[in-house]
Amino acid sequence: MSSLQPIDLMVIVGAVLWGGAAGLFVPRPAYRFSVDPDEPWADRCPAGHPLAAGRFGGWVGPARCQECGGRAYGPGTLPVVLATALVCGALAVATGIRPELAVWLLFAPLGVLLAVVDFRVQRLPDVLTLSLAGAALVLLAGAWAVPEHAGYWPTALYGSLALGGGYFVLFLISPNGMGFGDVKLALGLGAVLGWYGWGTVLLGTFAGFLFGGLYGMGLVVARKAGRKTSIPFGPFLIAGGFVGLLIGAYAA
Repeated sequence: MSSLQPIDLMVIVGAVLWGGAAGLFVPRPAYRFSVDPDEPWADRCPAGHPLAAGRFGGWVGPARCQECGGRAYGPGTLPVVLATALVCGALAVATGIRPELAVWLLFAPLGVLLAVVDFRVQRLPDVLTLSLAGAALVLLAGAWAVPEHAGYWPTALYGSLALGGGYFVLFLISPNGMGFGDVKLALGLGAVLGWYGWGTVLLGTFAGFLFGGLYGMGLVVARKAGRKTSIPFGPFLIAGGFVGLLIGAYAA
């Protein structure tokens, strides 16, 4: 986009508002998903009060306990809202008025949710990663059928298989360095990055490893971790995918 037209500004503002609104609903599921493996999803606030079930089984709504006087729980709402709004706004700027933008805006809150959960408990729930992979291929197939799209669905499919397969090999070689949740996450990221071609897949993958490596080195230098300390890798894969997607969308 060489210059922003009024319609472009409307789309960007709408994307930011969507991200902010969606971000309000991230802390609650983030809290519920942030449990150790083999434990049921959290169904009580930190004080032990049961979460209201409601129409959506207690998954949708603000992360506040009414029995605790409206006290918030889980990750901070403001940082999550700002992060989700920023991600959605950046995607709108890079993508412009293309049908795939709707797909990116739907996935942005999910990416933030996955990153938050992995940072909290080093876990990427299957219900989120596998849903991302399946939904990415289905929704991108729909975007491919709409005029003026800038991607290619077959490379989204091949990218999903290639990145998932590559991470699976890394998992087999070093299961302590690469979790199986990362492998499942790679299926969805490969589809999203593959939409804009193999160059975007390589760029997003490299960026993810670079961010993860820099974070790990920073912890070692600060003496907060050793060389064998386990770190959550999912957030950096997501951040790398985000950077690759921005560049791929802008260049398309």
